Amino acid sequence: MVDIFLEFMLGPMRAIGEFYFEHQMVFNAVVIGAALYKLASGNKREGKETESM
Repeated sequence: MVDIFLEFMLGPMRAIGEFYFEHQMVFNAVVIGAALYKLASGNKREGKETESM
């Protein structure tokens, strides 16, 4: 009975969720890699701005 309610409330998002859970390690690695890249590139820009002042 709970499965019927989940299917009704989530609809197509349920299939997307299943795909995400099957490939969760890949998605998490991409997100963490992007965050680390953003942090590393942000620190380099701050260093260059302070040197020119």
